[in-house]
Amino acid sequence: MTWNKLLQPDLILEGSVLNLTPDIIEQYGLKGLVLDVDETLVPFTVGVASPELQKWVEQIRASTVLFLVSNNLSEARIGGIARSLNLPYYLGAAKPSRRKIRAALTQMNLPASQVGMVGDRLFTDVIAGNRLGMFTVLVEPIIHPDAALRSHPIRNFEVWFSEILGATITPKERKIHKT
Repeated sequence: MTWNKLLQPDLILEGSVLNLTPDIIEQYGLKGLVLDVDETLVPFTVGVASPELQKWVEQIRASTVLFLVSNNLSEARIGGIARSLNLPYYLGAAKPSRRKIRAALTQMNLPASQVGMVGDRLFTDVIAGNRLGMFTVLVEPIIHPDAALRSHPIRNFEVWFSEILGATITPKERKIHKT
């Protein structure tokens, strides 16, 4: 698989994961979602799910199997978030490694082709999902209001480098879905 294919998300959502609706999930024929945690579901500095996220999970869970897979090693943090959402999880995934995502797919009892990998990072979430043949969804990071003025140098580098390698990530050309 070429770098531009590895780094190319199938869907780029404007805004956060909260903009991923049941209609969008159904439109792409997805039966499950593997969700990144840090800055995809909650800001890195927050250890609990927001009421908005809890409501979103309840809405999505009605028709879609959900599983959390995080690179974070903190059982207290990731386990606490997962328990607050009543979702199964793996931590320490070392994405773009596929091992824990494969384990999540096995637990979900779904083929990779029917599961979306949802995250805010190209070099971890999108590459891992694409390597497994999943439908990849790139969302904008959820950041803590105190950090809102800071840029995302790692994500900005990933977008820049991905475009050099041939992926289409720029706003004017990217495939977006607005709600």
